[in-house]
Amino acid sequence: MENVLKQQVLDLQADAMSTHYLASNQLRLWLAAFGYLLLERLRTLGCHGTELARATAGTIRLKLLKVAARVTVSVRRVHVQLSSAYVLTDLFRLCHSRLMALAAPSG
Repeated sequence: MENVLKQQVLDLQADAMSTHYLASNQLRLWLAAFGYLLLERLRTLGCHGTELARATAGTIRLKLLKVAARVTVSVRRVHVQLSSAYVLTDLFRLCHSRLMALAAPSG
């Protein structure tokens, strides 16, 4: 549990109190906790069996989420073009395909 709190404080800045109002600081803490839960689910469902299976929230954020890409939005689709210099393209695609397999079929 101590490591989870450490990841929230160091990687997601959950301890930053930006205003003097309790409600705003509480909302910021809730958003940081929700962000940690999203990263934990990404690690559990998308990265199992890979090099990021036991990575911290900060490592996943740096290697999978902070990626240079060109995003093009059309009427029906969002196209994401990763940089050709991105080293972890195969890992990104694997995680993406695993998460998309979990999505409910539309129709």
